[in-house]
Amino acid sequence: MTMRAAPLVPALIALLIALSGVSLMVGSVSLSWTDLAKGLIGQDRVAALIVFDIRLPRTVLALSVGFVLGLSGAALQGLLRNPLADPALFGAPQAAALGAVAVLYTGMVEALSFALPVAALGGALLSVLLVLIVAGRVAGVTTLILAGLAVASLAAALTSIVINLSANPFAVTEIVFWLLGSFEDRSFRHVTMAAPFMLIGSLLLLRAGETLRALTLGEETAESLGLSLVRERILIVLGVACALGGAVSVSGAIGFVGLVAPHLVRDAVKGDPKAVLLPAALTGAALTLGADMLARLIPAPTELKVGALTALMGVPFFLAIIARRRGAIAADAS
Repeated sequence: MTMRAAPLVPALIALLIALSGVSLMVGSVSLSWTDLAKGLIGQDRVAALIVFDIRLPRTVLALSVGFVLGLSGAALQGLLRNPLADPALFGAPQAAALGAVAVLYTGMVEALSFALPVAALGGALLSVLLVLIVAGRVAGVTTLILAGLAVASLAAALTSIVINLSANPFAVTEIVFWLLGSFEDRSFRHVTMAAPFMLIGSLLLLRAGETLRALTLGEETAESLGLSLVRERILIVLGVACALGGAVSVSGAIGFVGLVAPHLVRDAVKGDPKAVLLPAALTGAALTLGADMLARLIPAPTELKVGALTALMGVPFFLAIIARRRGAIAADAS
């Protein structure tokens, strides 16, 4: 973290603490601050059950998943020096969901508890690697978007085939959950299952700050400073894959957070790709937790999916970015 990001980080942490408190209170059964306090200290059994067994795991997962989504988006935008870069555009969440869906379809998750995050991890890694290979050393906007759309479309097509081949209606229901993204019915078992992958991925991405800053000077200059760009790229890709694989294994595909979060804080850190990492991660956590709270509060026959709400938020933002950068995109395409 740099001095530029220092004033922003405490404010974001305070926001997350406030949002977390509200998250523990809202839902189908509302809790007051008094009920929440009694539940936390065990004086009210019903409130304690609601807080510790239902809402606390959900809140922790929403914060963790949002954190790695925002961090992954900021890291990829810095790596490719492209403000339109986003894990969702690379097809990483879709491919990670495909890995999870394949495990659900084959029933491996019943025999191996770690099969789900490992499969999601493999899907995310493969998708990011494919896009980087297609884009090459000079990753233009058009090339990135086309490669990402191709990978995402392939993952979606394969997922559709899995759904069509599944004869078990319960398996189909689980598959749809992974495609839409949600924190509903999550427990601390899911937290412990995904946490190691998200932690490893986050550490790999946070350590890449100096590399991302050096890349702003150009690849030749970065290499002259003693950086091994090939090794650093691989570590960043592995970090994104670990983080997204763990996240998708418990939440399903939640898009656009990785695109939006870095843009919300980039001006505050003067565009420094290293300084934007932690604020973007914290902002992603706030956005995801806010979307999860909104999903619980909007009246509906069944709870709305978080992935649908983040898409409603992210698509207009994405279109606004494209509108502002029309000239640069046209130049890149020519």
